[in-house]
Amino acid sequence: MKLKPGIRKLLFWNRLEQLAGVCRRVAETARLSIIRSIRLQLMFTFVLCLSAAALVYAAVNVFFGELNRSPVLDYQYGIEKIDDQARAIASYLKTPDVSYQGITDYITRNAGFSGNKVLLTDLEGKVFFKTPDATETQVDIHSIISKAMERRYTSTPIQEFTSFYPVDLKDQPAYLIVSGVPQPSISYKRGSSPFTLMTAIAAFIFLFYWLTKRKMDYIEELARGLQEISKGNLQFRVPLRSKDELASLASSINRMTGALQATMEEERRAERTKNELITNISHDLRTPLTLIMGYLRLLKDRHFEDEAQAHNYAQIAYSKSEKLKVLIDDLFEYTKLSNQIVNMNLERVCLNELLEQLTEELVTYAEENSLVLVKDILPERLYAEIDAAQMIRVAENLLVNAIKYSSKPGVVTVKMDRANDQARVCIINRGTPIPEEELHRVFDRFYRVDTSRTSAGGGSGLGLAIAKSIVEAHSGEIWAECEGDEIRFCVLIPLNRHSSRL
Repeated sequence: MKLKPGIRKLLFWNRLEQLAGVCRRVAETARLSIIRSIRLQLMFTFVLCLSAAALVYAAVNVFFGELNRSPVLDYQYGIEKIDDQARAIASYLKTPDVSYQGITDYITRNAGFSGNKVLLTDLEGKVFFKTPDATETQVDIHSIISKAMERRYTSTPIQEFTSFYPVDLKDQPAYLIVSGVPQPSISYKRGSSPFTLMTAIAAFIFLFYWLTKRKMDYIEELARGLQEISKGNLQFRVPLRSKDELASLASSINRMTGALQATMEEERRAERTKNELITNISHDLRTPLTLIMGYLRLLKDRHFEDEAQAHNYAQIAYSKSEKLKVLIDDLFEYTKLSNQIVNMNLERVCLNELLEQLTEELVTYAEENSLVLVKDILPERLYAEIDAAQMIRVAENLLVNAIKYSSKPGVVTVKMDRANDQARVCIINRGTPIPEEELHRVFDRFYRVDTSRTSAGGGSGLGLAIAKSIVEAHSGEIWAECEGDEIRFCVLIPLNRHSSRL
């Protein structure tokens, strides 16, 4: 089916537009590849500078060539004129039915115009026709052919040039010999200069330096940034000024600096924590120890009125020594858990029963503090591989803390539900709000939200840190939440795969 011209033109322009779109996409892809690769950028820059240097070389070569050109005598044109005349005569001799007189007149006329000698010889070199200025009667054909071939293409000065053609004259083979002195022509030869190559090299170096200057400046900026960071300025960040490997290097430097800064801040925080630990241990150990020593000194010096008072002193000293032992035991336990020295005695335990039992044991303690314990435990029996004694310690610590620091009177809720393959236990109470920035620190050793609280009313400060270590040893999670005055401490414990519903 033949298409109309208008339709063919429309199809042609559509295809041309599609081709242009493909070319644009290819060019954009190439541009993005070059932008993202410093290797391709350097290759492209090198090729561009080399091309520019070649153009400069050509332009400067023309300039210096014209400036230093010299005249040259060229005999090639004169040789070609003699050869052209011989060719023209040979061509005329091939004309059919040409008379001998016509040949003579033609040769004489051509020779007269040019001043060249023309000879017609047989195969042996015997001359049977010659122009008036020729004197030869016999020629050496071999010598003429040799000279004609040697001097056909030359620009050096020569006395005489001979052009040689074999012809047929009235069905008789013959040789046409045309000889003459070629006239030189003047041409000009371009000169050369060492400045041409030097200028091209200088142009290449300058252009390459100019095009790579930004990259080199950026590399130097990265180097200065590393020097600044090496001086200890971890707040410093190197800028991102490209999308290639240098940008990746800058990002890596910034990430490294950020990680180093975080590590150093963590080390400073650990140092502060260590100092706080030493201070808190010293304070928490010194207070009961001072009391113990004081009452023992009273007993030793017999500064008591009667046996009842002596017994009271001994009872106070004993209770303080028990508290001192609890503090030392907590510290020792935390150290073992932190260093993963304690071996967990794992067994399959029903979390519902464990939590129910512990809650019942603390009901009296809650009532003494004007609080009500509320249980919200799902009926599904959940089993987990745990060290029961250690997990009881965790739950008891969270419950005792909730009772101790709740607003009185009030309610403490013990809630347990299932979150996928984990049991979630939350102890909820209402009390003094914990600032959000402090929530993640309540599990630090010896950390207390109220820094003025002493061991007399705030415990050892290791309970929550020990609880966190125990939970993490069970591959679980523990965290604190606070909304208004509602405070929640939650624990996630992985369940057995075959927890059953009864």
